Amino acid sequence: ALISKAGSVDWWCPPRADGPPVLGRLLDPDAGHWSLEVLDATDIVRQYVPSTLILESTLTSDSGEVVIREALATEPGARGHELGLRSPHALVRSVVGVRGTVQLRCEFAPRFEFGLTTPHLRWDGTAVDAHAGPTRLRLTSPVPMDVDGGVAFATFTVAAGERVSFCLAHASAHAGGSPSTLDPEDALLETQRTWESWAEMHPGYDGAHAETVRASALVLQGLTYKPTGAVLAAATTSLPAKIGGDSNWDYRYSWLRDLSLTGQALWIAACPDEGTAYLRFLADAAGQPDDDARVQIVYAVDGRRELSEYELQHLSGYRGSSPVRVGNAAWKQSQLDVTGEVLDLAHRFADQLDADDGLSRQMLLWLAEEAATTWQSPDAGMWEARDDERHYVTSKVMCWVALDRAIDLADFFGDGADVERWRTVRDEIRARVLDEGWNDEVQAFTGAFGSEHLDASVLILPLVGFIDASDERMVATVRAVEEQLLRGGLVYRWDGDTNGFVLCTYWLVECLAMMGDLDRARSLFEEITARANDVGLFAEQIDPDTGEQTGNFPQAFSHVGLINAAWRLASVSEG
Repeated sequence: ALISKAGSVDWWCPPRADGPPVLGRLLDPDAGHWSLEVLDATDIVRQYVPSTLILESTLTSDSGEVVIREALATEPGARGHELGLRSPHALVRSVVGVRGTVQLRCEFAPRFEFGLTTPHLRWDGTAVDAHAGPTRLRLTSPVPMDVDGGVAFATFTVAAGERVSFCLAHASAHAGGSPSTLDPEDALLETQRTWESWAEMHPGYDGAHAETVRASALVLQGLTYKPTGAVLAAATTSLPAKIGGDSNWDYRYSWLRDLSLTGQALWIAACPDEGTAYLRFLADAAGQPDDDARVQIVYAVDGRRELSEYELQHLSGYRGSSPVRVGNAAWKQSQLDVTGEVLDLAHRFADQLDADDGLSRQMLLWLAEEAATTWQSPDAGMWEARDDERHYVTSKVMCWVALDRAIDLADFFGDGADVERWRTVRDEIRARVLDEGWNDEVQAFTGAFGSEHLDASVLILPLVGFIDASDERMVATVRAVEEQLLRGGLVYRWDGDTNGFVLCTYWLVECLAMMGDLDRARSLFEEITARANDVGLFAEQIDPDTGEQTGNFPQAFSHVGLINAAWRLASVSEG
């Protein structure tokens, strides 16, 4: 759930993040919200309760001060890796009076199916029931609420020492269930204990910027669909790369593209269980390979493959940015880099690979063969170009990674390993990239073979071990990126991109650190990290002039970049 600084829940998609919202004002003023607002607030300070994703807001007015704590509830008694496994699909909010007497307004205006349906609302003396079609919500409230059409509301006061708590629960009307009846105070306490138990099991990274790294690890956990281990690219759809623009995509799915660096971030900041769970999810989702099958680049969090994209023309979009899209047509694209990303993840967690896991072995062998046989083909590339396919440098490099890691995993593959062939093809890829990926006139590796255009994606070359960061060609490439794509402390993916790209900026930090330019790397890391919002969250891009974050939110890849860059800085500093 996403909550505005003003105290309005403007995005929540129970029971699963890739479904339609019941509160969707993020994408249209009339698409639903649940606000809890201090009427004459003069100051609002927000933070997460340490080691949790429980939001704590301190709101001050001329007449007093209150603290609001709110969270998506976890199952009572859940601990450690049970976090999120059996969600009660309930959002709890608690107002505590600190001093004086503060007046608040609660307004509940749910809308179903992306705002298409206004549900029936009824106050029964203890709760507001909202129901229409397959969806039912129940908002328990200690204060009486009036209902007027599709809105329930109440104005109330909270004095010092008083507590007023709410619980909004979801259920499927036709599945025989009913919304949870959690006590909100007990639920908040249990939720805090669950998050703290997870954090205690995952102390992870303890170098410089440790608290920031751990906070980003919590974000990645919050974006994880625990029943499968899949990690969402982001929690939202159609938040624009540029306000008023039409680069608005649905990111509520799990991309193989993100695997390699996400796996490293989980290894740094969490534990191997998260990475291996993701690998098992992919092995199951991929299904049985056949002669006509191609590696799919993105799946729904339950492993569903078909993600047809369509537009919701009745929604105005975030701040008027249309169209609003559901689904993502990238599921049909060819992206050769995914072979390397999955095999790199398996290689990183090689000690946890199960020798009896035939499904994972079959999938990984398939990916190695895919890299060996298709690497010379053009594709859509890492940034999912929707025009022509090209011979992208990073796509070739990740095919190199696939074969390089497959060779190291030969014992796991047993008789299925074709090591000599893989080694021959791997070396051929490397020679081709060094020859055709390098542009003498530009004095850099460019985005595609034969291209004169810089692309920040090539910053991954030393990060995946393809080339040493101190190689003169890589040093020249990094300097070219700094000179041409770094603006206002943010790296653009290419000249003309909409805004600075958070992940690419952290890639530059890593490259500078690996080149030995630690002062510059640290300075850039601190500059970009300071651009997070007030509770430490990142979207995909940032306008360097205004500081406004753009794109879907919160963005897993941005937090992955932060974790990996902090670890790289610490590793290089320690030698």
